Amino acid sequence: MDCIIIDDEALARAIVSNHCKKANLNLVAEFDNAIAAIKFLNQQPVDLIFLDIHMPDFTGFDLIQTLKNPPRIVLTTSDRNFAIEAFEYECIVDYLVKPVELPRFLKSVEKAKQVKHPVSSSSTKPLTEVNEVKTEKGTDLYVNIDRRLIKINFDSILIIEAKGDYILIKTESKNYTVHSTLKKIEEKLPDSKFLKIHRSFVINFHKIIDIEDNSVLIAKDVIPISRSNRPILMKQLNLL
Repeated sequence: MDCIIIDDEALARAIVSNHCKKANLNLVAEFDNAIAAIKFLNQQPVDLIFLDIHMPDFTGFDLIQTLKNPPRIVLTTSDRNFAIEAFEYECIVDYLVKPVELPRFLKSVEKAKQVKHPVSSSSTKPLTEVNEVKTEKGTDLYVNIDRRLIKINFDSILIIEAKGDYILIKTESKNYTVHSTLKKIEEKLPDSKFLKIHRSFVINFHKIIDIEDNSVLIAKDVIPISRSNRPILMKQLNLL
């Protein structure tokens, strides 16, 4: 069974690493931060993750919610207070309290081995929220900014503008510059809220204040509408 360790504490990683050897697990890699681990997992899937909950900037729960098809996960933490929340996630098979002792670790590994089938992508959200997030493409997306994954709620997005090799995401509270293309992010957005109205702009058409000739007003921004996209926009609007 291939596994990785994600924990910002060197001693904690060393203990779990030693336990992995005694449990005959194939420890593929160790990470001291969630961002590096996510990049690794996007390239190389594993069977099991030993995951710390408390890490700077990006918690274990944040990491779980970014994974489309999470493997089996065993949480490792010094805090017992998250046990109930942890088991709301289908992908979490066990919860180990630090310092992790070998007998308890071995039981956890056996429990993980009994989970035969891959966990579906819906399990990256707590079970209590599944019905609420069964929208076309979820309710939010994560963008990579300065080695941090920032969650942006779809409803807060006003405009997305192409700027060369980057895009500018304008929200109600803050703007984000992301290394991406307009086409790539357009594929992530729900059609029920967003529409490309110009080769350089995607808008949240629920945020339109005014439409005049070949432009729309969203917040304080006047956005051009291309001639070919204007009829599509008109179909989306609830016209009287």
